[in-house]
Amino acid sequence: MKAALDLWLLLRGRSAGRSDPQRLTSVLAVLAFAVTTAVLLLVVGGFAAFAERAGGDPDPYGDAGFYVTLAGTATILLMVPLVTLGGAAARLAVARRDERLAALRLAGATTGQVSLMTMLDAAAQALAGALIGVAGSFLLILTVLPLQFQGRSFGYAELIAPWWVYPTAVLAVTLVALLSAGASLRKVAITPLGVAARTTPNPLHWSRLVPILLFAAVFVVLWNTGLASIVVIVMVVAGGFAMLNLLGPWVMSVVGRIVVRRAKDVATLIAARRLVDSPKTAWRSVGGIALATFIAGLAAAVAMYDPASASDSAEATLYRDMATGGFLTLAIAGVVAAVSTGVMQAGRVIDQGGEYRALHLAGTDLRVMDSARLRETSIPLAVAVGVATAGALLFMVPALGYAFLTATSVLLQFVLSVAAACALVLLGTLASRRVVRTVLA
Repeated sequence: MKAALDLWLLLRGRSAGRSDPQRLTSVLAVLAFAVTTAVLLLVVGGFAAFAERAGGDPDPYGDAGFYVTLAGTATILLMVPLVTLGGAAARLAVARRDERLAALRLAGATTGQVSLMTMLDAAAQALAGALIGVAGSFLLILTVLPLQFQGRSFGYAELIAPWWVYPTAVLAVTLVALLSAGASLRKVAITPLGVAARTTPNPLHWSRLVPILLFAAVFVVLWNTGLASIVVIVMVVAGGFAMLNLLGPWVMSVVGRIVVRRAKDVATLIAARRLVDSPKTAWRSVGGIALATFIAGLAAAVAMYDPASASDSAEATLYRDMATGGFLTLAIAGVVAAVSTGVMQAGRVIDQGGEYRALHLAGTDLRVMDSARLRETSIPLAVAVGVATAGALLFMVPALGYAFLTATSVLLQFVLSVAAACALVLLGTLASRRVVRTVLA
């Protein structure tokens, strides 16, 4: 263990050359871990604030209890992109170390030593990012203080999570990093030459369609028979979105094969081939926008409840707060999706560094490579929006009927919300342009 620790410290202190983006990946990974932790603490703090307010309500099933349920629903939904971002940061934390670790295996390092060095890398960056995120969460609270719920704003102290949440969040982020790093060890731990092997991924099967259809059917039955409680609806909606993550990669692989056959330029062909090679990665890079689209659909549905049509002031306040909460959840999901896409794009560029250098040496213009990378995001982005919109409709139509489809203001709100979230994701992709230059240097 001491030998592995000494070697890890030596490699950490090694100065990276221009063609080795190790320093850049470390900064991006720490940034992603920091964003994950800060947003996680803000969301948990918000839920705790609603729960504290409800604690003073003598009726646990009254409006205060309903607010807690809504806050819990938003918290559950936002855990999905946060876990995705944490996993992306962990994969980036060990990016491009596969070849180095394989070389160490060839030089005589044991599997245990290689594993320990990988875990230390991931844990160090996750811990640094998590601690920065804890500090950043106190600043992030300031951004939501102007918002009003239940007729009044939250105080700063109300939005600070309980003390035990902070070490728990740091531990959880570090654990996610270690699990993702452990999964990456399969490339080098089995054989030192594992990273040199190129394999064709097994095609994804259409049977991934079945779970989401079953979930939609269960929701329709529960709603139409009057058996749907708010808790059941929350579970079904959260489960339905989880099923979207099963469906998404299969749809991505189908779309990728179609685009490959119909590509009319080099950039589109390169992007499509990358989608076919790794549909799961392509879906993960835009999975956050699928959630944002899903939330935008729910927020648009809430907009149908006009405060002016409420029977009393309490109901009008509830309608306004539901709309505010929906947009806040959408904004958080959009920002997390943008950071996640930027981190994943940077990781993919680093992982495909050899391919980028080969294309550059073959005379491929940098603008073509940038265009291919942008389409590598924009094509999955369009697919994710389409799949998530269809999934949202499966849940909203049984509950609300077709009335919201004819409401122009509701549809406009949905389109603008999705467009804003997509713009954030594309900005995240453009932000990874520097990584291409670093790889080619």
